[in-house]
Amino acid sequence: MKIDFHTHGKLAKKLPFSGRYTDWLFGEAKAAGLDAVCLTEHFNTLGFDEVYGYIRDRYDRDGDSFRKDGLRIFPGMEVDIAEGGHTLVIGSMEVILEMNRRLEPNKEKGKFLKMEELCALVAEYPVIFGAAHPFRTGSHIPELAEELLRKFWFLDCNGKDVALRGVEAREEVEALGRRLSLPVVAGSDTHQNLQYGCIYNVFERECRFVSELFDEVKRGAYRIEVASEIELRVESASILKRALKQVYALGGDYTEVLTAPVGEEAC
Repeated sequence: MKIDFHTHGKLAKKLPFSGRYTDWLFGEAKAAGLDAVCLTEHFNTLGFDEVYGYIRDRYDRDGDSFRKDGLRIFPGMEVDIAEGGHTLVIGSMEVILEMNRRLEPNKEKGKFLKMEELCALVAEYPVIFGAAHPFRTGSHIPELAEELLRKFWFLDCNGKDVALRGVEAREEVEALGRRLSLPVVAGSDTHQNLQYGCIYNVFERECRFVSELFDEVKRGAYRIEVASEIELRVESASILKRALKQVYALGGDYTEVLTAPVGEEAC
């Protein structure tokens, strides 16, 4: 099972939710060779409930995951902490929606939970909890107290970081993982299609439940694959994202630009 542990279903956090765009994204993920993704949308994205409600109501449920045209989708979210940095929470749909509702008072900068407070919340639920791109500029996760760092279940080897800094980015995350005895998994951090497949995990078996995901990670029954053209994919993805946001800002329909049949001019 080829799975990406860090993906998004919206083009940008402040844009309205588009079911058409999300459907298209998942089709592109499957076309890129992925079998599964963890949908770790920003916990304070505009329309968080719309994104997950759309998936819950329209896709077929299978264990903790949902199926869309052969792609398996595990619900999750990316949560900011007050110290500076992002975390990843992956769980069942019901758990992710409930946790997100409880985080409602803490969705604005200046009101984010401290790591210790978030850990207390996470401990109440059957989820897996990871550190997202811990060494990215602005993240202070590596500076957290050792006892807090050990609350994580995994570390994110992030496609954007590997594209920008190459082997060094992967090595520093793996070094932190060795120090903390934590596994490292790969996530593309994509908001659009071009980044799918730039980095991913290959599991020995297919998983339907979040507990199975972590069991496989814990026993090391997977490997990380990095595309040879990762730099080009991530750079192209960044350009595409900026262009599509500009289309929206000018009043255009960026989903039409992406989904119009080849050879037809998008209106």
